[in-house]
Amino acid sequence: MFGTFTIDHLKKMKEGIELFNAQKYWECHEALEDVWMEDANDPARNVYWAVIQVAASLIHYRDGRITGATGLITKAKEKFLRCETMNIETPLLYEHLQWKELKGMVYRIPPEPKLEDFKDLFQFRFTTYPFLEGRQ
Repeated sequence: MFGTFTIDHLKKMKEGIELFNAQKYWECHEALEDVWMEDANDPARNVYWAVIQVAASLIHYRDGRITGATGLITKAKEKFLRCETMNIETPLLYEHLQWKELKGMVYRIPPEPKLEDFKDLFQFRFTTYPFLEGRQ
């Protein structure tokens, strides 16, 4: 069965993704949290939730707080797994949000990481969002 993540979900993420790419992780968290709350009964909200928790973990990483970064990346791993098991993932995630790359980076962070384990994730940027240019 095809997943539940659609072009409309992707459009709703535009601002949050732009903020993530600018390393404005708190603002990304806030923008995506609004969408997450708006879509309260939609299983695809787990995609937003995963990105929110990755962004929040990177706030802690940037500030040198390993405990906070570890706790939130652990929660993000749970959301990525939930997206798989609930059949939320669609080709849109892989084509436009580099879902495989992002998920792989998150999963590679060990259960008891050191701050340097977050370095590659901190460098991650979503790269294929131009198809939404000019759309609100």
